[in-house]
Amino acid sequence: MANARVAAPAALAITLHQKSRALEIQFADGKLFRLPYEFLRVFSPSAEVRGHGPGQEVLQTGKKDVAIVRVEPVGNYALQLAFSDGHDTGIYSFDLLYEYGLRHERMWAEYLQRLTQAGASREAPADKS
Repeated sequence: MANARVAAPAALAITLHQKSRALEIQFADGKLFRLPYEFLRVFSPSAEVRGHGPGQEVLQTGKKDVAIVRVEPVGNYALQLAFSDGHDTGIYSFDLLYEYGLRHERMWAEYLQRLTQAGASREAPADKS
């Protein structure tokens, strides 16, 4: 069961660290995760990023300096994050954030490998104006 979902315990505290650009989330089981804003942006659960089915994922590039500008609760089960690049359509369930916390390092390494294979960059394109 490589893709088994993990049911997250309740989230107890959520803190945005603007200087280090990380969302810190503490769960009731004692797990504490610090998820970088860039990571959360490139792994947004939105259809814009994930597509509408397998193989339709869109590689996110140029997101190194993205910030979270707003966090809105979605019921008692999720957060909606608004990013400085205007992206605000992903709903991050606590189950998803817990899974991201557990798998962060592997997911990030795979993302960097996909960027390299695509000849793409984490850096935003230079402004040509």
